[in-house]
Amino acid sequence: MKENTNEKSDTLAAIGIGAMIVFIALILVAAVAAAVIIQTAEKLQQNAQTTGSETTDMLSSKVLVMSVIVPSTDALYITFELAPGSSNMDPRDVDWSIICQRDGDNDGVPDTGGAEYGTFAAASTVGSAAPVNGLLVAHTTYDITIPAGDLTNCPPAQNEDHTLLIQSQAGGFTFETLNYGSDVTAGAVVV
Repeated sequence: MKENTNEKSDTLAAIGIGAMIVFIALILVAAVAAAVIIQTAEKLQQNAQTTGSETTDMLSSKVLVMSVIVPSTDALYITFELAPGSSNMDPRDVDWSIICQRDGDNDGVPDTGGAEYGTFAAASTVGSAAPVNGLLVAHTTYDITIPAGDLTNCPPAQNEDHTLLIQSQAGGFTFETLNYGSDVTAGAVVV
């Protein structure tokens, strides 16, 4: 009896192992790519949520200027409300600024600039002389008079435009242009 010791070489198994290595590598690459995509999507979602919150804060703390009148020489009377949907605000947390450029020699070119600023702490409900005791609330009209003493750098002046900026601590921002025409006597409407 003769034994058959002839061995055949099997190359099919080597090809299968190579294919399995390539398959595992593809799975690892896909997992890394998926992790990067998920991380990027999460970061974008967080940025969008932060931006949305900041926008909501800004819109929910905005002051709407109804009118600005010159009640007497070198003073301003501002009538305002909180924007619809606004949160209640402390009037001391609402700041105003008036920025001007003055043409002292009337040559048409501004020579000097100035600024005035303060808070709405002295604001009162329209028709009441007493300052607001508590918070400003939406759907209520308020007023404040900025006296001449607070406008020494930027008093109402004929044919000038000044910038009125109102900002709350929560970020709400209002921008108005005070258009002084040829009449700045008592009762002149500038906004």
